[in-house]
Amino acid sequence: MMHAHRTRPVTSRPDFLSAPAHSTQATPAASLSAPQSPVRFSDCPCPCTPLRKMTDKGLSDEAVVAACKDGNPITKDFMMQQTMLRVKDPVKSLDFYTRVLGMTLLQKFDFPSMRFSLYFLGYEDKKEIPGDVKEKTAWTFSRRATIELTHNWGSELDDSQAYHNGNSDPRGFGHIGIAVPDVYAACKLFEEQGVTFVKKPDDGKMKGLAFIQDPDGYWIEILSPNNMVSITT
Repeated sequence: MMHAHRTRPVTSRPDFLSAPAHSTQATPAASLSAPQSPVRFSDCPCPCTPLRKMTDKGLSDEAVVAACKDGNPITKDFMMQQTMLRVKDPVKSLDFYTRVLGMTLLQKFDFPSMRFSLYFLGYEDKKEIPGDVKEKTAWTFSRRATIELTHNWGSELDDSQAYHNGNSDPRGFGHIGIAVPDVYAACKLFEEQGVTFVKKPDDGKMKGLAFIQDPDGYWIEILSPNNMVSITT
């Protein structure tokens, strides 16, 4: 699980995320509390939309249905369990995902012979974490939608080392998403905590959702489930 370090190239902001120069400064609370304006998804591409136009249109509904097949019956008990992100400095990353995003550290695993550690986090009640190590391990890997932070020992001491976040060429991985009750309230808190924004709720065309960055530059979408109804229809 050790991987060669890659230096993250400078990320260029897509045009649809562009905002006035002052957008890097804290936005007044009054602006953040403004009512959310519905925007049609078709009128406002999100960061996962290709910048280079490959075709004139996407798949038709019929093509999508044809492409999706029923899985083998044994897959009915499969689930999305984890997304792994490599992190340079676990102290900074653990602080961000717990204090800023409110996740709980579920379990830590060390692999001395390979010189790396894994940290599993998720939105779980600390009181429900088993005390027995074996029970805790089985419990951790039965949680849905956890984040696995991988730290290659010593990376925090290498000033030249950085990870590619997938949002500059060659693009690939885009972001994870966090659902919150109120995007504006969450972003007000993030501003007070000095979080780096890629997009604030009222920036660009797509209103009512935001993108922030973690200490390694990975993008995190901040969304409200109810507001996504108006954005995607």
